[in-house]
Formats: sequence, structure tokens, C-alpha cells
Amino acid sequence: MPRRLLSVPEAMACTGLGRSNFFNKIATGEIRSVKIGKRRLIPDTAIDEYIEGLEAQSEVTSGVA
Repeated sequence: MPRRLLSVPEAMACTGLGRSNFFNKIATGEIRSVKIGKRRLIPDTAIDEYIEGLEAQSEVTSGVA
């Protein structure tokens, strides 16, 4: 599957995060992004990595190994 760059609204829809929370995740490095001109774009792989991180964190806190 070819890699895609998502707009912020597209990436927000994929994660279910609101705008402020989404930009906080970008600022802290939890979600990677690139800037092209004035546009902030999110690699689709960054969304996958973020979700995988959430799943791993959930397994650790729930005691599932």
C-alpha cells in the first residue's frame, strides 16, 4: 500500500482526537508530523505508530503480557 500524508482533519478523524488534543500530541512528539509550506501533514504510518503505542500501553497497565 502506498504511503500517504494526511491532513490534520483526516488524521484527527482516524484517531478520534479533538483539535487541541491532537496538536498537543504533535507538540509532545507522540504523533509525528511534517510541515510542507504552511501545511502540517501527518504520515499515515505515524497514526499506526500512535495507535500501536496506545495498545502497548494498555497491555502494560492491564497486566496482559
